[in-house]
Amino acid sequence: MGDRDLKINGAQKTDKSPDVESGKVVDLDGEAGKETAATLRSIKNRPVRVLLRRVAVMAVLVAILAGLGAVVWYFMGWMSLVQLILVALIAYLASGKYRWFYVAIRTAPRDIRALYRFIRLQIQIKGYARKNSTLADIFRENVKKHPNKIAICFEDQEWDFAKLEEYSNKIANVFKSHGYKKGDVVALFMENKPEFIGIWLGLSKLGVIVPFINTNLRLSTLVHSITIAKSQAVIFGSELSDAISEILDKIESKTALYQVNGGNNNKSSSDQRFKPLDEYLKDAPGSAVPTPENLNHHSNLVYIYTSGTTGLPKAAVISNSRYIFIAAAIHWLAGFNCTDRFYTPLPLYHTAGGCMSVGQMLLYGSTLIIRKKFSASSYFADCQKYKATVAQYIGEMCRYILAVPPKPSDRQHNLRMVFGNGLRPQIWVEFVDRFNIPNVAEFYGATEGNANIVNIDNTVGAIGFVSRIIPSVYPISIIKVDQNTGEPIRDHKGLCMPCEPNEPGVFIGRIVANNPSRAFLGYVDKKASDKKVVNDVFYHGDKAFLSGDIIVADEFGYLYFKDRTGDTFRWKGENVSTSEVEGVLSNILDYKDVVVYGVEVRNQEGRAGMAAILDPEDNVDLKALAEGCRKSLPSYARPIFIRILKKMDMTGTYKLKKVDLQKEGFDPSTTTDNIYYLDSSGSYSLLTKDIYNKIDSGSIRV
Repeated sequence: MGDRDLKINGAQKTDKSPDVESGKVVDLDGEAGKETAATLRSIKNRPVRVLLRRVAVMAVLVAILAGLGAVVWYFMGWMSLVQLILVALIAYLASGKYRWFYVAIRTAPRDIRALYRFIRLQIQIKGYARKNSTLADIFRENVKKHPNKIAICFEDQEWDFAKLEEYSNKIANVFKSHGYKKGDVVALFMENKPEFIGIWLGLSKLGVIVPFINTNLRLSTLVHSITIAKSQAVIFGSELSDAISEILDKIESKTALYQVNGGNNNKSSSDQRFKPLDEYLKDAPGSAVPTPENLNHHSNLVYIYTSGTTGLPKAAVISNSRYIFIAAAIHWLAGFNCTDRFYTPLPLYHTAGGCMSVGQMLLYGSTLIIRKKFSASSYFADCQKYKATVAQYIGEMCRYILAVPPKPSDRQHNLRMVFGNGLRPQIWVEFVDRFNIPNVAEFYGATEGNANIVNIDNTVGAIGFVSRIIPSVYPISIIKVDQNTGEPIRDHKGLCMPCEPNEPGVFIGRIVANNPSRAFLGYVDKKASDKKVVNDVFYHGDKAFLSGDIIVADEFGYLYFKDRTGDTFRWKGENVSTSEVEGVLSNILDYKDVVVYGVEVRNQEGRAGMAAILDPEDNVDLKALAEGCRKSLPSYARPIFIRILKKMDMTGTYKLKKVDLQKEGFDPSTTTDNIYYLDSSGSYSLLTKDIYNKIDSGSIRV
C-alpha cells in the first residue's frame, strides 16, 4: 500500500496540472491549486481504493469460509465438509425461484450466532476430553477460584463452594472406608436439598455410579428402580424412610441402607438395617481422596431414570463426558453467564434440574438456588428473594404460575432469562408479557438421547431449529412414521424417509460413537437400549437415536413439538409408561385385562391417564382400585378416568385398539360404557354429561 502511494504521488508531483473540470492549467502551489490537486489525487486513487476494498472483502469471505471449513473438518471429518459443499451447491442449482436464498438470508443471523456458540462449546468439550477431566476435577478448579462464593441456596441455608467440597470429600472418605470402589452402584433416594448434590458428587470421586431414584416411587416400582441398576446400597433421606420400610422384604438383605437426616432431627428410625450416615460423617476427614487410576472423562457417573416408550422405569447411563456436555451445551447455546444465579424448583433426580441447572454450578461456578418442591405462588417471590437472574421451568409450571392472581411482585425480579421445556405456544406470550421476561430459551432433549436442541432467538412456540443453509452441521432430522404404530416408513431401498417442511414426523439424532454430543449410551438394560436405535436411516449401516416424539419443522427450520408416539404419555411434567400402569392395575384387579392410554383434556398440558377395564361381570371394586392406585402409583401415573368395558374386540391388534379407545376419549356420550373420574376426594365417581362439560370448561380441574 505504501509503495503504491509513493508512485501515485510521485507521478502527480509536477508544477502544473490540468483542471479536471475546466481543462485549464492550474498552479498547484496556490491555494486553489492545492485544493484541485487534492481532488485530482482522490479521483485517481478511487479505482485503487475500490479494488482494494473488494479484494479485502473477498479475502475476508474466503478466510471465513476456509475457517468454517477447517472447523467442520476438524470436529466432524472431511466427509461432513464434502457433504456441506454438495448441499450448498445442490441447493443453489435446485433453488428454482431462489426461495432458498430468501430463507438463507432470513435465517443467516440465527445460524451464525448458533454456529459461533456451538464452536465455543466444541472447543471447551474437546479441551476437557484432552485433559481427561472428570466432573469432580472441574468442580475442584472452581473451588480453588472462589471457595467462599455461595454455591447453593436452599431455604435459609447457604453452602459455599468450600463447604460443598468438604462435604463431598467426607462422603467419599466414608464410602471408601466401607469398601466401595469404582464401578460400584449406590442409589440415591432423597428430596431436594444440598446434601443430594454433595452425596453423589462425593461418590463420583470414587468412581461409584449413583442412580437417582424418583421420590414419588413406591412399592414395586421403587423395588424395580433399585434392583434394575444392581444397586449395592441405597442412601435415602429420613423423610422417605417409610417408603424404604415398606420394601425391606422385597430387596436383598445384603443391600446396605444409609439414612440421612440432613438437619431433620425430628425424623429418625430404629430399624436395625438403617445405617446412620450423619454419624459417620462427623468423624470423617474433609480432605480429598486419591483419584482412582482408572477413573476418567468417559467413566459412568450417574443413572437417571426415564420411562421410555414401554415398561417400568429404565436407568439411562450418564457418563462424566455426557453430563459435562449436557450442562455445557445449554450454557453456551442458551447464552448463560458464569455470574448468573440459577433458580430451579424442579426435582434434582431428573436431567433438567439435576444436570442442566446443577451443572451450571459445578462446571461454571454459578450460584444455584433450589427448592424442596415447586410452588406456583412462590416462584417469582423466590426469584426476587434470592436475586435469581435465570429461572427454570417446565410447561405445566408456567400454566400454574399464570393461574395465581396477579400481584405487584410479578415483575419485581432480576431475571434476564427463563429456560426449560414445554412452554405451550398458547400461553407463551401471556407468560412473557405478564412477568416481564426478556428471553425464553426453550429446549428439547431426552435424558438418554442425542437429539437435543435449543430455541436461541425467542421464536414463540419453537423448541429449537435445524439450519436450512448447512443442515449437516448438527446431524438431527425428522423422519416419516406410521401414525398408529410409530414405526419408521421406509422407501424402496429400505431406508427412512425425511419429512418435508410442515410435515410431522419422529425426531432422530445420528449416532456417532465416542462423541459426547452424538453418542447414545443407552440404558443399563441393553434390550431396552436396542429398542431406541433405528438402523439403516439414510444409508445402509448408519444408526440413529429414535426419540419417539412427533416434531414438525417449518420452512425456516424452526421445530415444534406435536405429540409423543408409542406407549408413553406426559402428565404433570412426568412421562407415564402405559405398560407399567397396566401391570399395576391388573394386579390390583385380580389380573383383569386392562388397557391404559392418555387422553387430551381441554386447557391441560399433556394427556390425562385413562384405563379401560374388561369387566363383563361388573364386579370391579372402584374404592379398592382407588386405594390400590394411591399406594402403588405416583400421583402423576394414577388414572384420572376409568372406563368399564363389557366386551373387547380381541381380534384387533393391541395398539390399534388402544388408538381407537384414545380417539373416543372420556366423553360419556360416545359410548354406552360407564366412565368414572378421580374426584377431589380421591375416589372414582360416575362421569355424567354434566360433569364432563364442567371438566371440559375448566370448572372442575383434574
